[in-house]
Amino acid sequence: MFSKIEVNGDGACDLYDWLRSEQPGEGDSSDITWNFEKFLVNAAGDVVARFAPTVTPEEVAEQLPALLG
Repeated sequence: MFSKIEVNGDGACDLYDWLRSEQPGEGDSSDITWNFEKFLVNAAGDVVARFAPTVTPEEVAEQLPALLG
């Protein structure tokens, strides 16, 4: 659970391959650019948003009522 994993490239963990394919982000590459990049997944298992590292948890939380209600 706490071992280091790859999030980009050929050795990327399956979870991050899936997250990046569902929400490729902006720019020429779907690569995760920094540790604090965030993904929001709804109850059905759909990746509904991807957030840059500079987005705060509070800003992500603003989107939760629409998903929960």
